[in-house]
Amino acid sequence: MQYNKKSVKDIDVKGKKVLVRCDFNVPQDGNGAITNDKRIREALPTIRYLLDQGASVILCSHLGKPKGERKMKYTLTPVAKHLADMLGVPVKMSFDTVGKEATRLCSEIQPGEVVMLENLRFDAGEEAGSELYAEHLAGLADIYVNDAFGAAHRKHASTAMISKYLPAVCGLLMEKEISVMGKAMAEPEHPFVAIMGGAKVSDKLGLIGSFVGKCDSILVVGGMAYTFFKAMGGTIGSSICDDKSLGLVKGIIEDAESKGTKIYLPVDTVIADQFSNDSNFMTVNAGEIPDDYMGMDIGPKTVEKYSEIIKRAKTVIWNGPAGVFEMPKFAHGTEGIAKAVAESGAVSIIGGGDSAAAIEKLGLKDRVTHVSTGGGAAITFLEGAELPGVACLLDK
Repeated sequence: MQYNKKSVKDIDVKGKKVLVRCDFNVPQDGNGAITNDKRIREALPTIRYLLDQGASVILCSHLGKPKGERKMKYTLTPVAKHLADMLGVPVKMSFDTVGKEATRLCSEIQPGEVVMLENLRFDAGEEAGSELYAEHLAGLADIYVNDAFGAAHRKHASTAMISKYLPAVCGLLMEKEISVMGKAMAEPEHPFVAIMGGAKVSDKLGLIGSFVGKCDSILVVGGMAYTFFKAMGGTIGSSICDDKSLGLVKGIIEDAESKGTKIYLPVDTVIADQFSNDSNFMTVNAGEIPDDYMGMDIGPKTVEKYSEIIKRAKTVIWNGPAGVFEMPKFAHGTEGIAKAVAESGAVSIIGGGDSAAAIEKLGLKDRVTHVSTGGGAAITFLEGAELPGVACLLDK
């Protein structure tokens, strides 16, 4: 099973040089200042554990999309400085990844010290999944730890190839991600409810398919609801619609009926005459949107209906907001769903991306079981597909 992997706590790291693949792909402003340090904070437990155990810690990550070129707007230097403040210990910055400086700093590193390598994607070998680049990275350390769940679905040198050259285990964040989600999918308590949002049905087809026959209920929200309504003959005005998936939606509905999974669609919709918080808006019956309006959020009746289903659930997985929640006028549906999940008492998993951002924004993170750090990786994992960055780690 993907979630039965060895972690840093299953091996002896004392006196060892440990290369930790983190996900420090953090948002920054125009001056390079970090605007949200959530991903750095998520990495702290693993880093602190290794330091406490007497390991020498070498950190590596990607940032942005420099595409194999040394573009200094994507340097990890601000991350190293921020991390040093949070850890309370110096973080020595290497201005290359496998060159002379990295080799020198990693050869001199002592137990309890930290080195940060420069952006892995400054080298084209990273995204190409180069075994040679992976071998050079591996030459810096004795043990490899993958704590970058958000990049685990990528078959890159630092996520999948490096395990050919070093003993490879998961960090504490990775361990939590794969164990909580893995067990929820393998052995869910019922009623099991999935809340599915997002703009395109095609992006979530595999995920919806994996829930059919496993979930008791699938609650459709967000942009994908309009594709469902159009497939069923409803009118959606100028709402977003994944026209190429109309036939597939009909197939999903039929498959769900045959396998005993109930698919719920919104009963009312908040619509607007333009994609703006300053638009004229009103609430109408779902599937009855006038031509010159677009759907922006689920309506209050839907929030009430869905909340009742969520409150009875024992397992809830939520992926995708209920509306355009970044606009205050159209955030009520997402807020209502988030509060219902937080109050449900169920094993609740928020599958990364916008849903995670909504939970964070509403201050409800501590009231759900798990908020995944990886949007695309979470979807791939929940679908049951293999993650290269997980599959390569040592089994327990």
